[in-house]
Amino acid sequence: MNATPPQDTLSPLRAALRARLPPAARAWLDDALAEAERDGGTPAADPPGAAPAWEPLFAAAGRSCGAEHADAARTLLLAAARPGPEDLTRLYHRGSAAERRAVLLALPHLVPGPAALPLVHDALRTHDARLVAAAVGPYAAAHLDPHAWRHAVLKCLFTQVPVSAVADLPRRAHGDTDLARMLTDHAAERTAAGRPVPDDLHHVLALAARGPHPPPEECRCASSTRTST
Repeated sequence: MNATPPQDTLSPLRAALRARLPPAARAWLDDALAEAERDGGTPAADPPGAAPAWEPLFAAAGRSCGAEHADAARTLLLAAARPGPEDLTRLYHRGSAAERRAVLLALPHLVPGPAALPLVHDALRTHDARLVAAAVGPYAAAHLDPHAWRHAVLKCLFTQVPVSAVADLPRRAHGDTDLARMLTDHAAERTAAGRPVPDDLHHVLALAARGPHPPPEECRCASSTRTST
């Protein structure tokens, strides 16, 4: 388990969010966090499988705090409620795309081991760029096996998610010859189809090749074609 409670590690996030919220939203957030902390981890009084009392607050965060602050508010609510992997799984699968993204973003603060990886895999099977970007964050960097992680990087290229979203990319990509081969093959396929090779592919390929690496011939051709148009 994490030695530091998530509420402590997320104190800067809470302070920054409160500073940006108008008074009514700030009051709602404080009340919601207090309720989540009070009721979190307590079985619901209704039949087994019923949602805990704090879960409607998770769904309401977008309306109450504004869509631009919803991810931060939901992360704080989850940290206060301390749901286990089963509760997170239910919350993820019942939620909207925005709620699923918030669950993914909160995973590093909630689940110390790989128990929540099925949620990451589910998000990576979608074509929702925002879900894919959330799925390749610090939790994936810590727990995805090399094969799954390489395919996650490729999924970012397929869905046009900037590889800057991939947490710990330089360390995990460094010297990964299998990743370099997959990227080179992907570049060749794009070139053969008359499609440009994205700059992000060159960036990751350089990391995987252990330093500056000229793109393969097919990449250079695609790049020069794109530049000349």
